[in-house]
Amino acid sequence: MDLRQLRAFLAVAEDLHFGRAADRLHVAQPHLSRTIRALEDALAAPLFDRTTRRVELTPAGHALVEHARTMVSADDRARAAVAAAHAGRGGRVRLSFAGPSAHGVVGRLARAVRERYPLIDLEFLPGRYGTTAVAELLRGEADLALARFTESPAGVRGRVVAQDRCVVAVPGDHPLAARETLTFADFRGEPMVAFPESYGSVLRDVFVDRCHAAGFTPTFAQAAPDSWTCVALVSAGVGLHFTTASSVARLPLDGVVIREIADPVPPILVHLLWRGADENRALRHVLDTAAELLG
Repeated sequence: MDLRQLRAFLAVAEDLHFGRAADRLHVAQPHLSRTIRALEDALAAPLFDRTTRRVELTPAGHALVEHARTMVSADDRARAAVAAAHAGRGGRVRLSFAGPSAHGVVGRLARAVRERYPLIDLEFLPGRYGTTAVAELLRGEADLALARFTESPAGVRGRVVAQDRCVVAVPGDHPLAARETLTFADFRGEPMVAFPESYGSVLRDVFVDRCHAAGFTPTFAQAAPDSWTCVALVSAGVGLHFTTASSVARLPLDGVVIREIADPVPPILVHLLWRGADENRALRHVLDTAAELLG
């Protein structure tokens, strides 16, 4: 039993007429009859009752119909997937990003890719920051990354797609909450909530550098794995959190106020990054879509 035989069987089962089925398959009727007979021999069961006036499915034929459709459909899907992957219209693209700050861009890109290339599987890898995201790209563990840097990272290709500004999340009952803007000197001795140093977040590096320039080393009271947890800890009065405006724009801020930084801060640039020598054809389509969508 092979797929050619099953396709022939389904044509006859649908038309209940060998002549019409042969025309649909673009084969001679004797050839179709031999194909069906070979399938019946392989299954050791008659599939059709044939008379000079009619063709009907036997019980064995009825039992085969759904199975044949499933097998033929699977073959069609497999062929379509292979053709799409070869042309770059299908396949997998793994996109890493940090968290809430990237949700707007990620959502827009996912929708555009789904509309244009429904066979491309866009896989999301959240919780990747700065140098961690670049390291994953270089190790081949991701195909595309949205990450924040003050300068373009080495070893990968990319382009800037947005610019963000730094802000500080402050407990609502903290004395600094009464100020409209803050300076880095205001953070001397203040407990801070931040991502772990191992995350490679550029924001933590910028904060430490600016505090050192102000003449002190910041105090990190608590590490937290994501922006949701950082803001929740700020709300609980654990400390302050140096972050970006886009990171807190989509978070609940009960008991938290956001304050601007008066001191100069290097621009936080959002980069779309990828490996320069990547041969993933689906990635090229995602990059083209991103270029149109993100500018």
